[in-house]
Amino acid sequence: MNLRNVYPKILFVIYILVWIWGAINPRYRSVWVDENILVVVFVGVLLISYRKIRLSNLSYSLIFIFMVLHTIGGHYSYAEMPLFDWIKDNYQLERNHYDRVVHFLFGVLMFYPVYEILNRIFLIPKGWRGLFIAFFIISAFKGIFESIEYGYVALRNNSLTVSNYLGEQGDSLDAIKDISLGIFGAVVSWIVVGLGIKLKKI
Repeated sequence: MNLRNVYPKILFVIYILVWIWGAINPRYRSVWVDENILVVVFVGVLLISYRKIRLSNLSYSLIFIFMVLHTIGGHYSYAEMPLFDWIKDNYQLERNHYDRVVHFLFGVLMFYPVYEILNRIFLIPKGWRGLFIAFFIISAFKGIFESIEYGYVALRNNSLTVSNYLGEQGDSLDAIKDISLGIFGAVVSWIVVGLGIKLKKI
């Protein structure tokens, strides 16, 4: 058995186990459902496209890490992740920063998979053009996602969705900060991937 070939399947099985854990007695069932609507769509697309659009193991690893972080956020709600509650209480912070960290890591972790898709599927050559378009797509995703979040909250119109799905924690600039952190994360990956290309490591 070639570990390189079965590696994505191993990640998928591990993720399903993590997802099942997250589905068992989440802190807020309605928030868990809200957080998993796009997850089901995204994982479904990955499964359907797996045979025709096989990404690198690096891309699947980065996607896996983000999905696990998101599953944890869905289980506890991003505003009440226990470790970051402990950090908040022990360091006298104003808010639980788990959502901020995950928004930043979205840009860091999803940049390379997007870049790889542009390079391998849309045949955009490696280099500055592909890096720029990948950055633009990540930035657009952040803005679109925040808009979808607010639209969904407006439709649901209940306090639990506002406080624990949207997770503003009293910050009226929450969406702008989340978008900015995602963009900053993409910049970090842009630099790293760019250096990797220059050194011919990617």
